[in-house]
Parts: sequence; C-alpha cells; structure tokens
Amino acid sequence: MKIFKIAAPILVPLVLVLNVVSGLSIVEKDGSDALVVDPEVPEQIAAVEVEEQGGSARQEAAKEEPVPVKYDGAQLWRVDYDDQDKRNAVAELQDKFEASMWNYNVNSSVDVFLPEPQLTKARQFLSAASVPFEVVIDDMQRAIDEENPSKDQLDLWENRDGHRMTWTAYHRLADIHEWMDYLADTYPQLCSTRSIGKSHQGRDLKVLRISNGNPANAAIWMDGGIHAREWISPATVTYLVNALVEEWDDQPEHMRNVDWYVLPVHNPDGYEYTQQYDRLWRKNRRSALYGPCSGVDLNRNYGYKWGGQGSSKQPCSDIYAGSGPFSEPETKAVYNFMQSSAANWKGFLTFHSYGQYILYPWGYDRVVPPDHEDLKRVGDEAAQRMRQSGGQSYTVGPSGNTLYPASGGSDDWARGEMNIKYAYTVELRDSGRNGFVLPASEIIPTGKESALFIDTIASAVAKLK
Repeated sequence: MKIFKIAAPILVPLVLVLNVVSGLSIVEKDGSDALVVDPEVPEQIAAVEVEEQGGSARQEAAKEEPVPVKYDGAQLWRVDYDDQDKRNAVAELQDKFEASMWNYNVNSSVDVFLPEPQLTKARQFLSAASVPFEVVIDDMQRAIDEENPSKDQLDLWENRDGHRMTWTAYHRLADIHEWMDYLADTYPQLCSTRSIGKSHQGRDLKVLRISNGNPANAAIWMDGGIHAREWISPATVTYLVNALVEEWDDQPEHMRNVDWYVLPVHNPDGYEYTQQYDRLWRKNRRSALYGPCSGVDLNRNYGYKWGGQGSSKQPCSDIYAGSGPFSEPETKAVYNFMQSSAANWKGFLTFHSYGQYILYPWGYDRVVPPDHEDLKRVGDEAAQRMRQSGGQSYTVGPSGNTLYPASGGSDDWARGEMNIKYAYTVELRDSGRNGFVLPASEIIPTGKESALFIDTIASAVAKLK
C-alpha cells in the first residue's frame, strides 16, 4: 500500500508514551531502551535515555490477591515542553523521579504524573533546570474519591426501567451488560446481543448489534474501554447507543441505514480491576508469565505493524505489546468476529481518553494513507459541528504525527488489514484538567458532542459507492 511521508512537527519527540502511568516511561525501537526520535529531524534528538520503570505497587500487587492501590498526595503536573532542554528534563523526571507521561497538550506542554514521595525532589529538579510547571491535580486520591457520585446519589438517580444505567455515574461491567440485554429484550426487532469471546479471566466480550434489517446497510464498528482507566470511554459509548436506540424513529436515514456493532468494554478484566483495586490501571489482566508484571496493552496487540515504534517488549511496561500479534483473547475475539462477519464494514470508531483529538491512520509511523485528505475533511467537519454545538474543541490529524507513533493499534489494523475507509480513534474529554479521572458530571456533555461525531461519520459512509 502506498504511503506518504509527513514531516514531523515539533511535538513529535513526545514518543515516550504519553498515556502511561506510574513510571512506565519509554518506547522501544529496534530493541533499544533509548528515546525514540525522528532521525530526519536532528534538533529533536534527545540527550538522555529513559529507564523503563515497573509500575511500582501496582505490579507487585499482581503477584498475589490484589491489594487496593491508593494515590494519596500524588499529583498531576503540566510541564512546559517547547524545546529540547525541557524535553530532556521531562525524560529525566521519568528516569529519576518515577514520573510518567499522561498526555501531550496542544500548547506544547505535557501532563506528568508524580507519586507523593517524589514531589519535593522533582520540584527542586525542575526549578534548577528552569522548567516551568503548574500543579493540575494536587491530590490524585481525592480526585478519584470525588469522581463518581455518592451511593445515596446513585440510588436517587438510578433508572427504574429495567436497568441501572444513568449516565450520571460510572457503572460496573454488570450494569453495562444488563443494560445491553435490556435493549435486546425491549427492542427485539432492532437490537441483539452476543458474546464474541471471553477475556483472559473469562468475562464476556459482549457486542450489541443495532440494525433495521436492510440488507444493503453498511456496517460501523464502535468500541470503548480498551484501556481500563479511561472510564469516560465506555460511558460515552453506552450513552451514544442509548440515544441511538431510544430515539431511533427520529434518527436521519444515514444513521438508520447502518448496521452498528458496539463493544462498549473491550477490556472487561482491566475495567473491573480499576473499579475495585487500581483506578489508574491501563492494560488487560493477563497473568504474569515472567516476574511480577501483569497485563498487555491491547491497543499495541493488534496485528498490523505489531511490535514497532511506540510499543514495548518488556512485560512491566504499560505499552507492552504482548508475546505476539493478537496474543490476547480480547483482541483475537475482535479479529475473529470482524474477519468472519458478512457485514459490509465501512467505519471503525474506537473511543479513548484523554486530550480531545480525532485521529486517523497511520499510528505506526509519521505517515498517512493515500486518502488522508478525505479522512481529514470528515474529521474536521465532525470537530466543527462538535464545537459549534457548544462542545469542546477537538484537534484533528493522523495519529503518529499529531501525537506519537504507536504500533499495533486497532485503528491501523482496521484500515491496513480490514480495508475500512473511515477508521478513527477519538480521544475524549478533557484537555487535562482532570486527566483520566474525569468527573461523572462530564459524561452527558461528552456524549452529546460525540453523537455529532458518529452522525458525521455515518453521513460520510452513506456517500460511499
């Protein structure tokens, strides 16, 4: 397949792994632990190497019965990142102070998570290096504790129409699956559910199909929750589905003439683990094969360009790609289902957080497919509609160039292997004020703006020959 090279912008050195947590700090390339930089952009070459940390208490807890991880006093900092000296300082933060990169921001700063014991020394280091920063979250555990409504509020708001889903709170996996069954039972001519496989720990990978039965329909895949800690993702996907089904008769023709296949929680084991033990866990829950470290990053485990830039071969890394492409039951189930399906796949939409981005292939490198102008045009249209509705601003661009190279992603596989034209990754709210710990009050606003995104994609799909 022909590809076109894009010159890397100044932000590209953030290939350290932007959304990892608790000391997982590097991206490997060619088996090296060095920072990955674009060799064609000499001014971006970093002068430091970053040691891959292991994930501290979280990984140790995986050895035995899980022990809840607390983040009392831990903080999220926004650190200037607009020249090479500052980038090197951030890399050194990770190397020496157990810091981890959470996100790149459009204003040339990065969000860096720091455990409480390292705060004083990290402050001194940045001060000595003349690197400005601000504290975004001053106590991570307090933010976690306040993220969801209280039990009394949940009981007050709980829907009594046969399911517990409310979209005023983040719900457990059982609530989500029961609600999917409720839709299938209530709208049997429109909705059906099936398990396309089991997770590593035996939980169902439950897919909802929404279809008017028109044999000429195109098909759009939609998933959430591939990274466990990104709670706004399953919440938004379920919000979109609920609005689509409950308001079906009012939907435009381009929305109704689509077979929608929806996997709200791609990583059910990890999601439940974040609910019970470690709010900031990212990977699946594959048992440790060697040493203390568990889990595989499912969004590095898809088979297209597996094992390249932006992934790791180290099991303790939060971007560990697994032992091979599709080594994990969660990704293999999606592969088997989509490959064997008779659906006419035209769209692939995967929802993540955070940062407010609409991203399209390629992610494995700083390159784009031949029809990148189409993907940019549709993405821009969606972002404009979202903003004009009173929603947030979303940045549109190819994944590898807009953020950082990351191989083995699901959207690259959908485009590269399944030949699905409109493949997008959406990084949902917010732009960093709350990071991964987005208050539940943001679910409905995020869902409303995302509804305009999927409407725009469905409209573009309807125009395909």
